[in-house]
Amino acid sequence: MTTDQKPAHQTRAETGEVVALIPALRSFARTFCREPYDADDLVQETLLKAISKIDQFESGTRLKSWLFTIMRNSFYNRAVVTAREAPGGFDCVSSLPSCASTQEWRMRAIDLGNAISRMPEAQRETLLMVTLMGKSYEEAAELCDCDIGTVKSRVNRSRARLCEELGDEAGAVVRI
Repeated sequence: MTTDQKPAHQTRAETGEVVALIPALRSFARTFCREPYDADDLVQETLLKAISKIDQFESGTRLKSWLFTIMRNSFYNRAVVTAREAPGGFDCVSSLPSCASTQEWRMRAIDLGNAISRMPEAQRETLLMVTLMGKSYEEAAELCDCDIGTVKSRVNRSRARLCEELGDEAGAVVRI
């Protein structure tokens, strides 16, 4: 064993902690990905990277923050590659619903989801962390590696943008 490697029992314990955080990772991945299977792929990629580099994790730091940082960086790296590949137009037939929904709430949810997906990454990420995942502004700032004021302004701009895009009737929907 070299001096920079951790004892096997410590590495096994950290790997167990990583496994215990999978539900939180899946929730966080869904803030990035529209499709559940894409979120699962992102979680799997994050777990592979984390477990292969677990010896680089510094004891005494927050494992959850380390994993979320790996996930965020993986997502951004994947987004750069995807943008270069440009799979097709936005009006592709495969993205259209196969049958129209008759329920108004379902249509509003689709409109809300589409409006959120059009937001800049930083705004969408902080909005979903604070509103959907229930993170405090402090936790979101730590995960995004920015100031608390930046998180607050991103969330505020996100909510204002949703109100603007969804119209006056959106007030109740946007109070997330």
